[in-house]
Parts: sequence; structure tokens; C-alpha cells
Amino acid sequence: MNCLTTSQGRVDLARFPEHPRDPLRAWDAADEYLLSRLEGPAEPGAAGPAGPVDLTGTVVVVGDRWGALSTVLAGHRPVQISDSYLAQCATRANLARNGVDPEAVRLLSSRDTPPDRIDVLLVRVPKSLAFLEDQLHRLAPSLHEGTVVIGAGMVKEIHTSTLKLFERIVGPTRTSLAVRKARLIFSTPDPAPARTPSPWPLRYDLPADIGTAAGRTVVNHAGIFCAERLDIGTRFFLKHLPTRTGPDRVVDLGCGNGVVGLAAALANPDASVTFTDESYQAVASAEETFRAGTEPGREASFVVGDTLTDAEPGSADLVLTNPPFHSHLATTDATARNMFHGARTALRQGGELWVVGNRHLGYHTQLRRIFGNCTTVAGDPKFVVLRAVKR
Repeated sequence: MNCLTTSQGRVDLARFPEHPRDPLRAWDAADEYLLSRLEGPAEPGAAGPAGPVDLTGTVVVVGDRWGALSTVLAGHRPVQISDSYLAQCATRANLARNGVDPEAVRLLSSRDTPPDRIDVLLVRVPKSLAFLEDQLHRLAPSLHEGTVVIGAGMVKEIHTSTLKLFERIVGPTRTSLAVRKARLIFSTPDPAPARTPSPWPLRYDLPADIGTAAGRTVVNHAGIFCAERLDIGTRFFLKHLPTRTGPDRVVDLGCGNGVVGLAAALANPDASVTFTDESYQAVASAEETFRAGTEPGREASFVVGDTLTDAEPGSADLVLTNPPFHSHLATTDATARNMFHGARTALRQGGELWVVGNRHLGYHTQLRRIFGNCTTVAGDPKFVVLRAVKR
């Protein structure tokens, strides 16, 4: 936990879930730059509003990564829109640790309908340009001529393509000078824009060489990893999935678009499959992929949540996962570690966790520490498929 000091006071903030070894803060220089700009006048001749931003109307915060912006601005009762279940959990936790009424911030997912009218729109620029495009399309009808629109990100997150999206979907766009490697984006809503629909979701058919799911249609909502094609790690995993029969309880952990869980369901008609991810867009993609790729009436569960933390102990026979190793711009094994611990809790005695990952990540070391065992099922110069059994 760390302290962020603003002109409105000091707030204690932490990422979620908290881990004593996690050195990463719950905010960055882009959050600080945005907050300071809201509170004070700009430099003469700078882009954006001439003075402090009026926050008396409907304030919407999009992509607040760990709730820092929403916690500081809670007095203005903002609406937070996030694709991340963990970001929502972090926001609730940070509000609580600062003694703020949890009802002060209205939490919406990226799949929810945004407010009809937005007076101030604050956007933390996401890693995915596609997700930014989709969200701006969803929000644009709620903007009006007087809406203040400010984006924020680190310099390496903001590209010409980012600015072109704001320009095309919102209106005339300018950027600030860089401060501590952070930059702001100012857009003026066009009173008569040419509204175009979002191009998302995208669909493609799986290649013929990947096993039971070959030829099935994959549905990808914006922001899903490798949304336009099958990523090479998943392709390798699909070729080495376990062959099982009977009423297995299978979990596709960190399911993304649901291809792995779909393959497991097709390979074993008696299996019950749960698709889970912390991304609302991912779970929506997995559900549509499953519905498109299976016979009508085939049942499955779709859960937005935190790496099986809330799963019933002993409720799974098989967990399949391709863990992410990035948290926004940071490289970290924290997510994979949490996934492995959650899988061990959810698995019954004798249940198995199968993992695919880049060889250099060394997941075998973590799995041996958590499960007491780990075997290599398959490998190539880039990827390995690992198996750990709950004893």
C-alpha cells in the first residue's frame, strides 16, 4: 500500500489482490498528471480547458486501473467503467481503506450501458487500441457539445493511432506536453459527428490442424488477446490437451475467447466446463464462442472473477490455463502465481492443472513449490505444456 498526495488530500492505495512482494503502485504519473490538471489551470497556451474542470455534472472514469482516480474523485460521485473485475475489487477496497462510502462510486462493466449524458469523460488509455475504439464508440452518443474529454497515459501508451481514434470518434483532438513521461489528450466533442458502429466483435474460424475445435468460429470482443487470429501459445496448447472421458468438471482459467474450454468440451461430451476470466469482454467472448461451436442445449458456466479465489474447494477435476504475464505495461508473475494457488484450492485430490507458457518464464519452479510436483508434457523452443497434480 502507498500514499498518493493531491490538492484534495492524501489517499492510501493498493493494487488488488494485495501481495507483500508486489512492488508495483496502484497509480502512475499519468494518474497524477490528470488529477493535477483537473484541479488547476493550464499553462498559458496549453491544450484543454483554460482553468479547473467543473466536476458538478456526470463524471465518467473509464479504465481506472486500480481505482486511484475514482477514489480521489469520490466526492464528485463518479461513474467508473471498467473491463476488469480486479480493478473493480481494487476500487472497492481503496474506497474502504480511505473511509469513503462505497456508494460514492457507481461501478459499471465494459458490457453495461453507459450513462445517457456525460459531462466529464476521463479515459485512462488502455494497452489495447481495439478496446479504446470500442469504448469510445459506446460512449460517444452520451457526449454533448460541452462535455470535457480528457485522456491520460504514459508517453509510450499514446501513439498517432490513439489520437486518430479520439479525433475520428469524439472530435478535434490535441495533446499536452509530456510531464514525467506522461501525457494528456484533450478532445472536443463534435456536435454533429458522423456516427459509425463499432467494428467489434470480430470472428474467425479455427485452423484445421488444432484438434477437436478445428473449423469452429471464434468470437472476439474488443481487447481480447490476439483477437484477429489464434495466438501461437494457444495453438500449441490445443495440440497437447489431455484426452479424458467421463463427467469431468473442467475449468478454462483465464479463458480469453474460450477456445481452450471449447476444445475440452468438444473432446469430452460428458464434461461440464466453466469459463472464467477477470475481463468482462473475455467472458462475453467465451460464451459466444461456446454457443457458436457446440450443439444447441449444451450447458456451460461463465464466470467473471478473480482466478478461482471464490471457487468451492475440490470442485474441479481439471484446470486448463494460459496465464498472462503482463499487468498493463508491467511484466509480472503475480497473476500466474495467483492462478496456480487458486487452481490448487479448486482441484479435488488427484485433480490436474495443465499450463502452457513461454519456456523462459519458468512456471515449473512455481508449480513445484505450490503443488509439490510438475512434469513437462510437451515443449518446443518457445513454449512448454506443464502438468501438476494435487496430491
